[in-house]
Amino acid sequence: MRPGEAWFPDAPTLPRQAVPLAPTTELPVDPSPEPATEPATELFGEPFGGSSRSGGRAEARRAARRRRSAERPDVRKLLPQALVVAFLAGGTSAFVADDKAIELTVDGKPRTLHTFADDVGELLADEGVRVGAHDVVAPAPGTALTSGEEIAVRYGRPLRLTLDGRSSHEWTTAHTVDEALRELGVRAEGAYLSVPRARRIGRAGLALDVRTERTVTVMADGQARTVRTNAATVRETVDEAGITLHGQDTLSVPADSFPRDGQTVTVMRITGTKEIREESLPFEVRRTEDPGLFRGTEVVEQAGRPGLRRVTYSLRTVNGVEQKPRRLRSEVVREPRAQVVKVGTKPLPTSVEGADRLNWEGLAHCESGGRPGAVDASGTYGGLYQFDTRTWQALGGVGRPQDASAAEQTFRAKKLYVRRGASPWPHCGGRL
Repeated sequence: MRPGEAWFPDAPTLPRQAVPLAPTTELPVDPSPEPATEPATELFGEPFGGSSRSGGRAEARRAARRRRSAERPDVRKLLPQALVVAFLAGGTSAFVADDKAIELTVDGKPRTLHTFADDVGELLADEGVRVGAHDVVAPAPGTALTSGEEIAVRYGRPLRLTLDGRSSHEWTTAHTVDEALRELGVRAEGAYLSVPRARRIGRAGLALDVRTERTVTVMADGQARTVRTNAATVRETVDEAGITLHGQDTLSVPADSFPRDGQTVTVMRITGTKEIREESLPFEVRRTEDPGLFRGTEVVEQAGRPGLRRVTYSLRTVNGVEQKPRRLRSEVVREPRAQVVKVGTKPLPTSVEGADRLNWEGLAHCESGGRPGAVDASGTYGGLYQFDTRTWQALGGVGRPQDASAAEQTFRAKKLYVRRGASPWPHCGGRL
């Protein structure tokens, strides 16, 4: 540029000469089209990249520019005069002072543009770039702009992540599965992934199942086997350990549960048999009052008989140790028969003429030690006074003497004494 000449962008260099002030030509003005606005997308019920362009400092500046533009005369008519004045003033710095060259990268796609925006937020609004709560803008939207600035916008993507059996909803700005795993801090070495690591993640997001590699110890047949696995179930882990289950074999944890890191699973070898046992059923005792029997006397009218039950048990051994039998089923082979007992209610006389004043207590002590239920070694004699059953019943007693009350036994002994004297008690009769 020669001395005396002025420079203006996109204008030819004019020689140093007088220029008429009246316009000779109208320059066409090509207004910049409004930037296209990308529609918002909703995922998981949240707006995806959707902050409003209205309001704020940026909107105020744009409104001011529109008012100033409306008040200014037609640029096409005044441009020649302005050029002349600018040339005469020696420069055009007043027109380009606010123009900034910016590199804007939106979701990995860069472009270079010129802008008069003062900060990042205003630039994004001017360019129709909408951002939401899960999107990342660097530098932050309120950061002042300078020429040469690089602005990056990364859109958030929803990720339905199932990590080691636990599901969650995450957001990521990564473009690939591998980047997302690193961003979320998920250890992927040796892990199972439901989709390839290189798979790109679109704006709609994706569902991802990850099973990290874990250490599991399997105890079987007295040996411990430790494996590194990304299996989905304990059963798969046992298979990977080279262990086979047979018959009734089972595991110490549910076979379809998720294997945890550091877990120990025990294989239980089970052998089982069935056994049938016969068990006795107890009979009940029914007592009925009998006014013909003296009070305190009980006579068995019908002897009870136990019933019979057949029970099937399951017998198991777990790893060689016998377990408690488990009852599978039972059936009654014979019903029990109740025992019927007559209970006397008749008042018992205690006086027998000719025998009341004798030492019956001394005789009882000598014969039986004073025990009403005593029975001799042969089983023939019983009671306080060691009656045999035939003599007892001949005296009006019922059943066995040892089953009667002490008062009744003494009453029958007095009657026997009246009939036969002390002869029934040859060794102890002298006590009377």
